[in-house]
Amino acid sequence: MVDANRPLPQPTELTQPYWSAANENRLVMQCCDACGRWQFYPRPFCLHCESDQIRWKDVSGRGTIYTFTINYRAPNPFMKARLPYAVAVVDLDEGVRMVANIVNADPTDLGIGKRVRVAFERVTEDIALPQFELER
Repeated sequence: MVDANRPLPQPTELTQPYWSAANENRLVMQCCDACGRWQFYPRPFCLHCESDQIRWKDVSGRGTIYTFTINYRAPNPFMKARLPYAVAVVDLDEGVRMVANIVNADPTDLGIGKRVRVAFERVTEDIALPQFELER
């Protein structure tokens, strides 16, 4: 059962492919067929060349921590039970950045440049959240 205090994503027509893939434990990003560049977060056109030839492609789910913070204050009642928790900006190997929690790690083990890999947290039958954990 889902905790009623937990904020959940609300997929839109544009973001549904991302959430559908996450629900299958796959991480996907948009890639432009015209210029070959990756982008995240989802948009209806390429940020680099403005083409509308955007496709969703699987990515490795591996990257490095660009920066992070350890939260000791909960922004909502659900997160209170998870304190402290880490939020990081992750540079994926494909060249895009995304923000996600770092899970299954002691906050003192985190560091800029540390390698991470995607891990999916199942929260409902239809929603799995991409998170990251340290590579061992």
